[in-house]
Amino acid sequence: MNIPAGVRTGATGRVRLRALLAGATAAGLLLTGCGGGADDSASEAAQDKSVSREGAPAPSREADRGGDRLSTFALDVDTASYGYVRRTLADGRLPEPSTVRPEEFVNSFRQDYERPEGNGFRVSVDGAAAGDGGWALMRVGLATRPEPGAADDRRAPAALTFVVDVSGSMAEAGRLDLVRQGLRTMTGRLRDDDSVALVAFSERARTVLPMTRLGDGRDRVRDAVDRLEPDAATDLGAGVRAGYTAALDGLRDGATNRVVLMSDALANTGETDADALLEEVGHAREDHGITLFGVGVGSEYGDALMERLTNRGDGHTVYVSSPEEAERVFSEELPRNVGLTARDAKAQVAFDPSTVAEHRLIGYENRRVADEDFRDDGADGGEVGPGHTVTALYAVRLRGGASGRVAEATVRWLDPRTREAHEASRSLGTDELHRSVRDASARFQVTVVAAHFAAALRESDPGVATPTLPGLAEHADALARRTEDPQVRELAEAIHRAVALRGGE
Repeated sequence: MNIPAGVRTGATGRVRLRALLAGATAAGLLLTGCGGGADDSASEAAQDKSVSREGAPAPSREADRGGDRLSTFALDVDTASYGYVRRTLADGRLPEPSTVRPEEFVNSFRQDYERPEGNGFRVSVDGAAAGDGGWALMRVGLATRPEPGAADDRRAPAALTFVVDVSGSMAEAGRLDLVRQGLRTMTGRLRDDDSVALVAFSERARTVLPMTRLGDGRDRVRDAVDRLEPDAATDLGAGVRAGYTAALDGLRDGATNRVVLMSDALANTGETDADALLEEVGHAREDHGITLFGVGVGSEYGDALMERLTNRGDGHTVYVSSPEEAERVFSEELPRNVGLTARDAKAQVAFDPSTVAEHRLIGYENRRVADEDFRDDGADGGEVGPGHTVTALYAVRLRGGASGRVAEATVRWLDPRTREAHEASRSLGTDELHRSVRDASARFQVTVVAAHFAAALRESDPGVATPTLPGLAEHADALARRTEDPQVRELAEAIHRAVALRGGE
């Protein structure tokens, strides 16, 4: 169901896209087209599971051994994997390796990167030695400037379509109740010139509230949220299609148009071809700038499906399992995603082969970009909002006795209004890799512990990993005391639960 060229923009394109969305629903094709994500992730995890005995994650079969000096990936600020893994451990279960994405562990923690003075990114690069054999860990940090506050009238108004799963599985505590709480919080945080629509889905999808300006409509939004009650089965495809139709109906020129999908992503009914659906979702993003933000809930959660949806919708995902997390996501994270600093943001790290024998990007398996597409502004990248940080961790093996530049990290992005391309860069030298991890900043150490924790959870034989899980738990305890950061304390508690579930290994 391709949209012909020439009708993908403006009112005509909008009408055609609505017709295609409706026609795809009526076509009655199979949802299992979405199911490949879990198997693919598991395969990637199997390739990526080894950890070196020197203390740095070992190169996978895709590691550069001197041939390809470039590493290119689309920026990603997802954190859902880490949140869901913490929930799984709290429930007394070890997570499936395919649900563990190291970059989402690393990006779940506050960083103290310097911010740019203007719009766009500031690049930070640092590192530390990671044991014998010339191995080091190199951290690339990308930061945007935060907006001064919710009252800042410089950001464009927002048109948000909330697509809420009200299927029977959402009746479980910690699902629809958290969604309702979060929506109430969010309604209070948005500005008067923002707009909200509400779509609910179970066996069918319905528009509960069309696009409504909050200035004189807050009470109507709250009443609509309070009326949400769990129903029957889950037709996720119908919900997503209805959400995008409502977003198109309420599309606002010059605004941030976004669909927010709130679900456990456990589709169990309906006949929709997910690939065809996501192709049209992609058209909505390309033609009208409608992006997708995913909020996952529930002890059982369709992680692979939610990630695939938001990746195609050029957005990202978070996971919520407690009232405290719901408050944080809906009062801080989601409002921060109303604005947009960069479109199609990509990073490229160029390693110097005279100093670097091997390098490996930890995680980001499904965000890799062909090196030659880095400056192709038609190639898809990531969407990043104000106040975000993105962290990428590399395992690097230096050549013996080498000195000089290790790598240069560059980020490229498009201005969301003008589509003008911009770049920022920063380099790192070998002299900056001589300190040990324990002598690095506390935030660098948290990054390393989070990455090792993810690697250990993906490893079928935890004895391969160095440091061991008990060693990681001890290190995380010390960092929690040092930083006095509740999220670092949560990391330490999650590692202790993993230790217990693995019998103290």
